[in-house]
Order: sequence, then C-alpha cells, then structure tokens
Amino acid sequence: MCRQTYEEAADALGLDIAAICFNEDPRLNLTEYTQPCIVTTEVAMWRGLAEKYGLKADYFGGHSLGEFTALVAAGVMPFADTVQIVRTRGKLMQEAVAVGVGSMAAVISDGIDVAALKTALADLSLDVANINSANQVVISGQTAALPEAEKRCKELFAAPKTCRFVQLNVSAPFHSRFMEKIEAPFAETLRKFSPSFNGANASRVTSNYSGSFHAADIDAVIGNLVSQLSHSVLWRENMQTLAAVAFQVYEIGPGRPLRDFFKTVGVACESITSLTTAEKALAKA
Repeated sequence: MCRQTYEEAADALGLDIAAICFNEDPRLNLTEYTQPCIVTTEVAMWRGLAEKYGLKADYFGGHSLGEFTALVAAGVMPFADTVQIVRTRGKLMQEAVAVGVGSMAAVISDGIDVAALKTALADLSLDVANINSANQVVISGQTAALPEAEKRCKELFAAPKTCRFVQLNVSAPFHSRFMEKIEAPFAETLRKFSPSFNGANASRVTSNYSGSFHAADIDAVIGNLVSQLSHSVLWRENMQTLAAVAFQVYEIGPGRPLRDFFKTVGVACESITSLTTAEKALAKA
C-alpha cells in the first residue's frame, strides 16, 4: 500500500515523488515539492497502518499542511487531488514573497500571553502564525523585523521566566499577512477540485483556522483552508477539540513534533514514526 501511494502521487503530479523523497533531491527544500512529498509520506503511513493493523479513527487533525493529510485520511478529499492542491499551495506560497524577505521564529516560554505578545509586536511587520501550546508560539513576517522582535520578546517574558527565540528554517513567512495575496488563486484551485470532495466527512476533522471541527459543508471547508494561509494556526484549540472526543490520540508521520504539545493539554499522545514502530505504539492502547 505504501508503494502504491507513492505511485499514485507520481501519476497525479507527473513527478517521481519517491525519488524526490528518498534520494536527497535538492527539490525537497522547495516548498512546491516539500508539501506533496510530506502529504504523500503521511498518507502512505496511514494507509499502511490501516492495512496491516486495521487502524481506524473517528476524528482527525493536522497541523498546518497536516490538515490536508487529515482531510484525506477522513475521506473528505481524494489523495490524488490533494497532492496537486498542496503542490499549487506551496508554489503560491513561495511566489508570494521573495526568498530571504520573510521568515518565522518560535517563541518559547512558560505561559505565553498571546494578547500581550501581539501588542508588543504590533508595529512590526510580524504576525502570530501558530499558537502551538501554552508555551510555544510561532511568529511570521519580515526577516528584518526578527532581531527587534527577539529583543522585545525577551523583555516581555523576563525573569522569573525565561524566553527562547528560535528562527526557523523556512522559505517563506507562512500564516501571515504576506500570504493574503495568494488567497484568491488558492480558492480557485480548491473550487476546481471541489466536485470530488465529500463534505459529509468534514465534521470529523479539526480546522486550524477556527480551532473547532469543520462544518459538513464544502464551501465552509474551502473558506477555512483559504483563511488558514494568512491567519494563525490555532493548534492549541485543535488539540483541546480532539481531546474532548478522543479516548486515544496517535500522531502519525515521519517525526514527532506534536506529542509534547499534546502533553501541555493533559493528553497522552502516542507517536508512530514508521511502520516498524507502530506495533509498540498500538500495543499501549
């Protein structure tokens, strides 16, 4: 099933996705290619787990790009269409801002006051991109504004707290005002593929934009996905929404970035990073 997923992506895109993923292809650093490669790998893992272990889920959530994987896994969007959609998404994101002009940084401190952070950065060309947990927020915008932002953050979250400010290795300022210009063309892309979407299943997937479950309405799903481009990913709210209905949470993907975030809302999350680690993780359920 895993191999078939990569072949399906290759047929849909006219690209050897497996070769890009596994042969250190430099295109993997370009978000136009990164996004379909990540979605393909995550869907391949999900399908493999379903086939080998019979893994099923009642509800789904995904962080940023991962929301598209969640929509595929829930049966809302066909996989072949989705890899084309996210490739376009990546291309539009990269074209929105010249390389080097925009960037992102993680602000890490105990009990971050998001409203105070927004006020402190209000006169800078920066936005809150991700509210990942009570202790981590990501900001996004002009690269030139980050040094001043770091200074202000460390003043705002001073002793007895500590504050780490980590610039991220990204190619564009995602989830910021700089993405507003690509909302219209991305909406057009989504509408082009929307006849194949299954809106009835959307209410099983959390929306990064709203923080709650999507409505079972395709137009609403499209609106949320478009708004996600230039607005904060409300991941803390997504986790709380999932925790309210789930008795077991699994993180499926090549890494485990979300497990510690779930801990901050009191949820034990088992990470499955490969099919070889799945048996151990699933045995804990």
